[in-house]
Amino acid sequence: MEKQGYQGFALKVENPILWSDVPDIDVIRVADVYYMSSTTMHMNPGVPIMKSEDLIQWEIVNYVYDILEENDEQLLNYGKNEYGQGSWASSLRFHNGTFYLAVASFSADQTYIFQTNDIENGKWKKSSLTGVYHDMSLLFDKGHVYMIYGGGDIKVIELTSDATAVKEGGLNKVIIPNASLITGPNIGLPAEGAHIQKINGQYYVFLITWPKGEGRTQLMFRSDSIDGKYEGRIALDDAGIAQGGIVDTVNGDWHAMLFQDCGAVGRTPFIVPVEWQDGWPIHKNVHDIKQASANSVIPDIVSSDEFDQAIENRNPSYLKNIEVLQDQGLKLPLVWQWNHNPDPAYWSLTERPGYLRLKNGRLSGSILHARNILTQRTFGPGCSGQVAVEINHMKDGDFAGLAALQENYGFVGVKTTCGGHHIVMVLGNSNEKQEVETIPIDSDRTYLKVDFDFKNMIDQAYFYYSLNEEEWHSIGNPLQMKYTIPHFMGYRFALFNYATKTSDGFVDFDYFRVNETITKK
Repeated sequence: MEKQGYQGFALKVENPILWSDVPDIDVIRVADVYYMSSTTMHMNPGVPIMKSEDLIQWEIVNYVYDILEENDEQLLNYGKNEYGQGSWASSLRFHNGTFYLAVASFSADQTYIFQTNDIENGKWKKSSLTGVYHDMSLLFDKGHVYMIYGGGDIKVIELTSDATAVKEGGLNKVIIPNASLITGPNIGLPAEGAHIQKINGQYYVFLITWPKGEGRTQLMFRSDSIDGKYEGRIALDDAGIAQGGIVDTVNGDWHAMLFQDCGAVGRTPFIVPVEWQDGWPIHKNVHDIKQASANSVIPDIVSSDEFDQAIENRNPSYLKNIEVLQDQGLKLPLVWQWNHNPDPAYWSLTERPGYLRLKNGRLSGSILHARNILTQRTFGPGCSGQVAVEINHMKDGDFAGLAALQENYGFVGVKTTCGGHHIVMVLGNSNEKQEVETIPIDSDRTYLKVDFDFKNMIDQAYFYYSLNEEEWHSIGNPLQMKYTIPHFMGYRFALFNYATKTSDGFVDFDYFRVNETITKK
């Protein structure tokens, strides 16, 4: 896939605006600042809040929660997990000085509504509704609070005025029956992904559907009242770019904020110009986009990390009281997310300042079942991640290293046995894993690298190691990456350490460095 740019567009933009996995986006404008939420499924902290001043460049400024629940699924206990079943498709709104975010979780069978007065730095207050209100969207309207949701039939329920519960006796009905019908009878995925907005007195509902043998299609409906008769149109049927709402700028321009399925890198956000005609927000066709440069730029939602947080936060009593500093909540940069709930007892930035220590607290059969796997997004058209890791405290049966993480994963790492350390390259999934190549080493420090090639959906990852940080050696086989529904996420960089025999080993990661240059193209 090549990046695409708009010709004559008011904003200087190339699509996708983020060549990275940022799906199910919801965008609002507050004064002259834009905020965006997105789905991160089983990753924690969860539901990132991103900020932009131009709708193009985004940075993560907060998360809605650190952990959502502490059930066996979130804790990876007893063979359970919440891959692809965590938080889904949030709705972000601002009303009377308060920010609201609704999100559902299939693993918890709950729909949550969070509130905060400080979207960038504040904590979010949580309330919950029993059950999953699929792909919900909030609307605050003249003292009423509505939630639109559903698949096929699009429904509305009314919430209490404080948006914390379903209102007894409130509105509860289907408002758009069989919403996919406007695209014909040959439907693979019934209409879903609701975004409701009230603009100039009209109620607009944006949806997606997926006709069989075609691409995802953006739909739009409008009505004079929340539960009135809705008329619908196809808003955009091109290149599978769909699912999202529209947002205006301070200058009065309108844009649809949608996303596209882009292979193994994930689902990437697109911006599409909108023009109003006869009360309809007309989405410009993708055919109006010219081919543009595919030069890679590291997005602000990904970054290197030297793990120097403890050193940078050092105070006069630091060396005497490391545990106090840990208790003060020293945190990783916001670009990082843990796979499932982390266990704070088994990772540290302070036990060895300048390093991330990952400790083994239990036994795991594979990387997919291990706690404290630390991840970042990958990005296109190509990207490379490199780590330095010190391994002298690994135990027999331990694995540690750097992975290309999804259901079908690959990693380069260190395997420790009674006979010593070995560089190992592994391919696997939830059913099996294969040690493709193993090389014995005599070193307590090693360097590992994974390259990702997403250009034109080549979707391959390559694995390398070095013992001196200068001479790099390819190891194993390339991983043919594939986006899978069980995880429902694009591939991620993943730093890991897990034990298969005894649970008291640990490793120290000196750094994680990311760049846009890959060795093999």
